[in-house]
Amino acid sequence: MASPDHLFGLRNNFYLGAYQAAINNSDVPNLAEEDAIERDSLVYRSYIALGSYQLVINEIDSSAPTPLQAVKLLALYLSSPDNKESAISSLKEWLSDAAIGINPVLRLIAGIIYMHEQDYNEALKHTHAGGTMELHALNVQIFLKMHRSDYAEKQLKIMQQVDEDHTLTQLANTWLNLAVGGSKIQEAFLIFQDFSEKYQMTGLVLNGKAVCYMHMGNFDEAENLLLEALNKDAKDAETLANLVVCCLHLGKPSSRFLSQLKLTHPEHILVRRMETAEENFDRALQAVA
Repeated sequence: MASPDHLFGLRNNFYLGAYQAAINNSDVPNLAEEDAIERDSLVYRSYIALGSYQLVINEIDSSAPTPLQAVKLLALYLSSPDNKESAISSLKEWLSDAAIGINPVLRLIAGIIYMHEQDYNEALKHTHAGGTMELHALNVQIFLKMHRSDYAEKQLKIMQQVDEDHTLTQLANTWLNLAVGGSKIQEAFLIFQDFSEKYQMTGLVLNGKAVCYMHMGNFDEAENLLLEALNKDAKDAETLANLVVCCLHLGKPSSRFLSQLKLTHPEHILVRRMETAEENFDRALQAVA
């Protein structure tokens, strides 16, 4: 008989974006050492997701185990553009160390950091072997970023063989369905609907349902969900970006949401694309003038 999974609720909260709930409910008694390390890494990653980088940097010291050191490296990388180079340098050094380079959490963090760098081939070097559901889920995201839904589908099938009902398997399924489009949008919507009925309604789930509605042309309903998500977190990048797109389709002003996105997430792909478009427009004007 399998032993109970004491971290199921904590993992689920983290995967679905209920980061504060993950932190608040992390006091799980009588954990084995390995489980305690996983618990701590999920809690610190939740703090990172909430933008509390310095707390993570301060609390994880040099004697902490490799998974926590890897999480601290992610906090350093995200905390300031000035720290990115040193964080990547440390990451390369650790990955080349035979003793710790194969650690799944270190490989996961490497994949996340190189995804931020948009160096997808380098990310895959460290994640492609899989080994955990999170690594497989990250592979799905990387392949979708590379516009290779065929490879993403192969990763999803591996996850389905391991555990079809796993929250990450279901999430990866929605990512692939949204990328493929067409009739798959309805399937993605039903998965998000199922999440919203079973678990706490999070910004991640609200955004997922809203994106499905936008694909289906129902922008009014999408806007309602996105405004609900904005009430939960006024600085969430995906909520703001989706609201910009939604308002444009509805013929409503989107400048306030775009200004917020520029202020809080200047590196967001939507901000970068709009800045590039503005620069190209200005150049075209100068050429005509």
